[in-house]
Amino acid sequence: MKDIYHSHNGVDGYRGMAAYLEHRGYRYSRTAVHKYLFLKNGDVRDNCTVMDLHDRSVVASIIGRRITSGLAIRTLRRAMDSRPGSKEGLILHGDQGSQYTSRAFVEFCESAGATRSMGKAGYPYDNAPMERYFNTLKNECSNLHEFRTGEQMYQTVEDFAHVTYNHVRPHSYNGYKTPFEARCA
Repeated sequence: MKDIYHSHNGVDGYRGMAAYLEHRGYRYSRTAVHKYLFLKNGDVRDNCTVMDLHDRSVVASIIGRRITSGLAIRTLRRAMDSRPGSKEGLILHGDQGSQYTSRAFVEFCESAGATRSMGKAGYPYDNAPMERYFNTLKNECSNLHEFRTGEQMYQTVEDFAHVTYNHVRPHSYNGYKTPFEARCA
């Protein structure tokens, strides 16, 4: 996958990557293809993000070397800490990745009072807002940079998520207001 990605200068989205992988006889998960970020040396990083569906704002985003239940728990904990008053009635929707179905993640959600929600396998449409965010992240941020270090990638993605995406970039879902403007309206 890294070879395909780099041979096309990192511009292919998940549909293009999926087509190239299929032509080469690989099986893949569309959500996995969509969440990868690459360092200049070819190392892969995974991004785990929590979005508030009320206004499409990014609440927490963490980059890790691998997508694990630990990364998912750290991201959800950061999201909950950033909005302490919003824990009551929290419903967390995710895909069926092992990080969200693991015992550790299930137990963390139960202890935090978060209700988990998942779509059925092979039906990604209910996760469309997250897929859209990852597409935007790649097209408007990560594909425009050559990250030499994980720290450089992390800082750039953080700035994009919490400044550009939440406070500068208008969203059609919000009537072309930013998530911050929609939340304050």
